[in-house]
Amino acid sequence: MKVKEYSKKQLTEFYETMYRMRRFEEEVFEFYKQGLMPGLAHLYMGEEAIATGVCAALKNDDYIGSTHRGHGHLVARGADIKRMMAEILGKKDGYSKGKGGSMHIMALDKGILGANGIVGAEIPIATGAAFSIKYRGTDQVAISFFGEAASNQGTFHESLNMASAWKLPVVYIIENNLYGISVDIRDVANVVDIADRASAYGIPGVVVNGMDVTEVYETAKKAIDRAREGEGPTLIECKTYRWQGHHVGDPATYRARKDVDEKEKWMKKCPVKCLKEAAAIYKKISKKEFDQIEAKIEEEIQEAVQFAKENPYPDVQESYTDVFE
Repeated sequence: MKVKEYSKKQLTEFYETMYRMRRFEEEVFEFYKQGLMPGLAHLYMGEEAIATGVCAALKNDDYIGSTHRGHGHLVARGADIKRMMAEILGKKDGYSKGKGGSMHIMALDKGILGANGIVGAEIPIATGAAFSIKYRGTDQVAISFFGEAASNQGTFHESLNMASAWKLPVVYIIENNLYGISVDIRDVANVVDIADRASAYGIPGVVVNGMDVTEVYETAKKAIDRAREGEGPTLIECKTYRWQGHHVGDPATYRARKDVDEKEKWMKKCPVKCLKEAAAIYKKISKKEFDQIEAKIEEEIQEAVQFAKENPYPDVQESYTDVFE
């Protein structure tokens, strides 16, 4: 981790974003365990460095295609966590008026084009946004976040082919946490690195340590700048790991089939903890300052939790609005 080369301000921003993500997801987990939220929660815990590093390299008017595991993307873009919490509980002041919930949360004010419950569906959405950028002649960039399982979908190959042929301003980010529900990607793909598939479309394919926010940031910035300059797409594979099962009710016993210590080994690489330790070693951020950051975020999180709990549910008539025939 290249902590030594970064300013205190930038490291603080990285840590604040990742710690806010972690605490947000922990509270969502509590909502689920208490039976307060409808549906399932697919948590981003363990993957915080990816959304943080990528989004730190974006401009305010750039676009993002998100996934069913998308809370972290919204937090990294600076979305209102009160509205996020309310949406997860299906409340009226949530980002989607309580109609989207955890898996379909969106934040158009932050360029988030919507989380998506269909595997790989966000890839053509982001590609379409990139096409609109090129058509309109702006200097925006679209980001497509998706998991390794989505790289086996037709939407992945079709989108990369179109984006490469037309040099669209889009960056594809694979959040490779090894498992698509219970399916190990190593059993269903005959490549060690999915990023190698980029060569079939004549675009750069890069593999990064998805637990290192500085490495993700530097790689993403290079790809985003390249896209913004009209040189076309890049495929970035971030090697990472999700702390929980596919969703919070999944015991994830399948993860011990090949290595009983797999989860423990990955948790030692915790992106939040590793950044905190590295910043302390290089005396970039003091313990007192870390305590202050965490206390401030804890206050934000508790306010968001209270807001979501107290916010009313939408009126039944709301089910007839925002419907397209």
